[in-house]
Amino acid sequence: MRFLVVFLIGAIFGTGIVLSGMANPAKVLNFFDLAGSFDPSLAFVMAGALAVAAPGYALLFRSRQKPLFDSTFRLPKASAIDAKLIGGSAVFGIGWGIAGFCPGASIPALGLGHASAAIFVAALLIGIVIARHLAKADFFADAWRSG
Repeated sequence: MRFLVVFLIGAIFGTGIVLSGMANPAKVLNFFDLAGSFDPSLAFVMAGALAVAAPGYALLFRSRQKPLFDSTFRLPKASAIDAKLIGGSAVFGIGWGIAGFCPGASIPALGLGHASAAIFVAALLIGIVIARHLAKADFFADAWRSG
C-alpha cells in the first residue's frame, strides 16, 4: 500500500510539473529573463503551489501526531543561515538558470524524452556523489563553518 501511495503522489507531482510548464527549460529560462522575453506564468504556478501546500502542511501537523507510513515526521533540524546554505542555494539557482531544470522538474522531463533532461540528471547525480565525498572528507570545512 505504501508504494502505491508514493507512486500516486509522484505521478500527481510529475503531471503537475509537466502541465505547468516547469519541465520545459525554455519556459523556465524565459521566467528568469527579466530584460528580454520574460514569462511571468511560472510565478502563478509557484504561488498556486504555496497556496495549496501552506494550509495543507498546517492542517496535517495540527491533525496528526505521525505520518501514515512512518513512526515520526522527519523535519529538518537545522535553522541557521550559514555559508553551506547560501552556497548550496547559489549553486541550485545558477544551475536552474543555466539548464532550465530544477531537480524536481528534471525527473518528469525524462519521461518526455528531452535529451537535455537526461544530461542534467546525469550531471545532478555525479554532483551529488562528488558533494557527498567532499563532505565526508571535510573538504570545505573552513568555508562551511559559521562563526
